[in-house]
Amino acid sequence: MRKIHYYSGLIISIFIGLHLFNHFCSIFGADAHIKMMNILRIFYRNVFIETILLMAVFVQIISGITLFRSNHQFANSYFDKLHLWTGLYLALFFMIHVSAVLGGRFLLHLDTNFYFGVAGVNTFPFNLFFIPYYGLAVMSFFGHIACIHQKKMKKNIFSRTPREQSITILVVGALWTILLFYGLTNRFEGVMIPQAYDVLIGK
Repeated sequence: MRKIHYYSGLIISIFIGLHLFNHFCSIFGADAHIKMMNILRIFYRNVFIETILLMAVFVQIISGITLFRSNHQFANSYFDKLHLWTGLYLALFFMIHVSAVLGGRFLLHLDTNFYFGVAGVNTFPFNLFFIPYYGLAVMSFFGHIACIHQKKMKKNIFSRTPREQSITILVVGALWTILLFYGLTNRFEGVMIPQAYDVLIGK
């Protein structure tokens, strides 16, 4: 189960890395975000790759919840607990987020681009849910990686311990989350949501 979870996680991590880079491009505006998304979609938006990704997500959710149930009572250290709880949050996030994206594409017939992702983030009171929802997802991703790194890595050439390296990953995750929201809210000035996406915010 651990090996299955690990390898499905590797597949998903590659996509998430590209996805977070795509969101980083929003710092330069919605058009830059959408332009990069269209480039990346050439590689991952096809039946073959999407099927692999969806299967990996399904396996990750099932195996993650199973591992959480069987191991949470044995978690004693800070990183052990963080590993389990970030994994559980990511499993719940995948269930909600993937369902929402598929529903947006096939039921609402929307392009699930920049505006689909940020409609709730830029609209009160929906942002009271979506900002912590997305923020915790990004931090949980970095947190999960930090915990795996702490378990598997050794002291590096700069004599930094795995724990110190993992704390660095957490700090980078926090900074990355701030940068993402800086871009996704158009430098805190708000984003003009196209009318087609008003259905997402009850208009």
